[in-house]
Amino acid sequence: MKHNGSGGAEVRNLRVMMAYRGTAYHGFQRQGNAYTVQQAVEEALSGLLGEEVTIYGCSRTDAGVHARQFCFNFRTENPIPTRGIVFGTNARLGDDIALLSCEEAEEDFHARYCCKGKEYEYIVHNSEIKDPFYCDRAYRCPHPIDAVLLDREAKAFVGEHDFKSFCSADCDKENTTRTIYSCGVKREGDLVRFRVAGNGFLYNMVRIMVGTLLSINEGKLPQGSVPQLLLSRDRTLAGRTVPPQGLYLDRVFYKRSDSIE
Repeated sequence: MKHNGSGGAEVRNLRVMMAYRGTAYHGFQRQGNAYTVQQAVEEALSGLLGEEVTIYGCSRTDAGVHARQFCFNFRTENPIPTRGIVFGTNARLGDDIALLSCEEAEEDFHARYCCKGKEYEYIVHNSEIKDPFYCDRAYRCPHPIDAVLLDREAKAFVGEHDFKSFCSADCDKENTTRTIYSCGVKREGDLVRFRVAGNGFLYNMVRIMVGTLLSINEGKLPQGSVPQLLLSRDRTLAGRTVPPQGLYLDRVFYKRSDSIE
């Protein structure tokens, strides 16, 4: 905490963890023409604290994408206890967003720039029959999925690679090299779970990785093709971009060692 420079109240930097179901929102980041998670949370916090609040998130999630653990920080002069911030804000939010915790942070903590890595999960409902409870929380794929095969194929993503082939064609990042710490596929009944952890992710990267693995499963791409796709740096050669509703930001890491499985 620090004084505001005018002899007034101390400015606190608070670190918050939240979870949300992204179905009703146009992603996390505030936009001028659509309702977002950031806008919803800022409005709730501002109303609670009686001051205009800006939050800084750990990531930009797309429209329809969910988060089980999403970190943000914000500054306030209000002395309300951290527990009061959690419960007071939750009372002002809809049922699809929840603050999980709030704590005092160091002055230089920033949810985005201090983040060391993230873990995503993508859920596929592998069934010919639709399930109304998964319609906005998983992607339904009727084609039988060989999870053992795809788990083996997914290991080719592990390590430091140029992921130019696995990001949206309109991605404006000059550096498309990222390090993947772990990547695997596991079946649980009709659900097939793709899980990947890394130091950072490009726009649509996880969804294209999953789409590529599904294309391998369907015989549209040959087995063992991931290494060559990485080297090609050609988005047109990789698989499709799967829909957003199956994607979850599962964990965020603020210690390098926490992100290695």
